[in-house]
Amino acid sequence: MARNRLDVKQAAQILGITTDAVHKRAKRGSLESEKDEDGRVFVWLDTEDNGYTTASHDVHPLLVVRLESENEFLRQELERRAGELAEMRRIVAGLVQRVPELEAPRDARESPESVTEDAGNGDDSLGSQEPSQRRSWLYRFFVGP
Repeated sequence: MARNRLDVKQAAQILGITTDAVHKRAKRGSLESEKDEDGRVFVWLDTEDNGYTTASHDVHPLLVVRLESENEFLRQELERRAGELAEMRRIVAGLVQRVPELEAPRDARESPESVTEDAGNGDDSLGSQEPSQRRSWLYRFFVGP
């Protein structure tokens, strides 16, 4: 493995980052660097046999492959979830269309009963009605007749 001394601009191009990022990494010590007499910063990078140049503290290529694999899995999972969400929306839209069918008819409401003239003579007009007629439509809907 050979070591190359590169100026900041060259190092930024090889690493795929900005020159400011190279300066910050050199200042933090994550990149090995040195200054010449004129104050110019140079960065030391390692060159592997395959021509791939890395910084001594850069990401390992196997880790990159694993992260790409994880990203692909997450993309597939996102597509699957998007399909599930579309199916849920379709189901909800179908149920929303059925809501008017489930509502009780508005004309089925019972009219309020009025007091008749016979109420004062002891006749129980409400008692002579069938129980289903005295119950509200809501009771008949949930419980039955």
